[in-house]
Amino acid sequence: MEELFTGESKNIEYKREIPRNSAKYMKTIVAFANGKGGKIVFGIEDQTGEIIGIDRDVVFQQMDAITNAISDSCQPTIIPDVTLRTIEDKTMIVVEITAGRQQPYFIKALGLQAGTYIRVAGTTRPVEDYMLKELILLGQNRHYDQEPCENISVTNVEIDQLCENLKHVAIKNTRSDEDISQVRDISKNTLLTWGLLTEINGKLIPTKAFTLLSEQFTTSPLIQCAIFKGRDRSVFVDRREISGPIQDQVEGAFQYILEKINLGAQIKGLYRHDIYELPIGSIRELIANAVAHRSYLEPGNIQVSLYDDRLEITSPGMLLNGVSIEKMKQGYSKIRNRAICNAFSYMKIIEQWGSGIPRIINECSEYSLKEPELIDLDGDFRVNLYRLSLSTSVQTNQTNQTNQTNQTLLSEPETALLKLIEGHPKMTNAEMAQELQWNISRVKYYLQKMKKDGLIQRFGTVHNGYWKVYSPLT
Repeated sequence: MEELFTGESKNIEYKREIPRNSAKYMKTIVAFANGKGGKIVFGIEDQTGEIIGIDRDVVFQQMDAITNAISDSCQPTIIPDVTLRTIEDKTMIVVEITAGRQQPYFIKALGLQAGTYIRVAGTTRPVEDYMLKELILLGQNRHYDQEPCENISVTNVEIDQLCENLKHVAIKNTRSDEDISQVRDISKNTLLTWGLLTEINGKLIPTKAFTLLSEQFTTSPLIQCAIFKGRDRSVFVDRREISGPIQDQVEGAFQYILEKINLGAQIKGLYRHDIYELPIGSIRELIANAVAHRSYLEPGNIQVSLYDDRLEITSPGMLLNGVSIEKMKQGYSKIRNRAICNAFSYMKIIEQWGSGIPRIINECSEYSLKEPELIDLDGDFRVNLYRLSLSTSVQTNQTNQTNQTNQTLLSEPETALLKLIEGHPKMTNAEMAQELQWNISRVKYYLQKMKKDGLIQRFGTVHNGYWKVYSPLT
């Protein structure tokens, strides 16, 4: 009852009276069925919220007329729950529509293309082409990333190369020798099981997910990264576009943000422990989730934006039916791209489905940060990680600068890496990661950091070079 009278919203709409022409409200009926459901309340002035009521002498006839109009006008059939509510001796008709399972719903007289509507920001709008395609897939319980690319052929060499690349990423993201030994080989049969390949008339066909994960194709949308001065987008400081296979985009965007956020330090005994201002595990997981769960039918790009007060990650595609902000905070998850999620799980990019948001909230609490803000933008989904106050950030920077000038005080990771380089100057990044049981991105980060601090220098090529240590550990 309270919800009905809090004003119009994306799932509540008011009508003063029942129009003779049912088309005036039928668009909203199909929009509710195509979305998360909703209610139309007849007998309330939509502009003021004043309760007008429906004439009691005809109220039951009107209820039957509404039910019949919905049944006759919509396809597939929509069965409404039509009830009465009486307040202050005024009776209203409440028509409740639940989220449908046979999407898309449309007005039969207008046809599928012109007669399909959705709710956006509390208004009813005609569906765009990409959203209509997504509704069709949802109604058939299909996933866009598992749809075949029938105009693209794939060779056994390309299949084997993708399998090797996925395994390489999985090993790179594995921390211990024991876990590395458990990373299994994958084959074209694995890709068929995951939905990266499909078989049509005895021929192997790549799916959308195959092209998004493979280096052979350039169909992947970008991740747009940017740094802004202040708290809005009026002044750019820096920007970068991350392209390539989507698993590489996750790592590229993650490393970009690590370069830009503040790095402080804590001294424990003889060692300095580097601490970022934001929990880096949460940053990586949010970027990975954005890539794994975005709508690839929508033409937009993921945007990762850093402001003075927050890190903002925006992913194209509205929340799926049955998913809400509150459910996400409790660990609920619904998979939009099943094949991509299978591959990301294998590569250790996504470890536990559904637990990400609660874990991120806990990590921010441990950092004494404001709880992350989850925003349903009725077409996009956004997460804000809030940074420390400007005064605290300045203090962190000053601490960082002071520590950087003290070259004799090395962190534990720097000490371990320098010892390894002294003994094995020609060792590759992957070999260092395996020896130290680190993620390779961690190796790359500390190598770049120590190069910047003048502790080491690289000579020769990537594959045939060596490292020189300028601050030996003796």
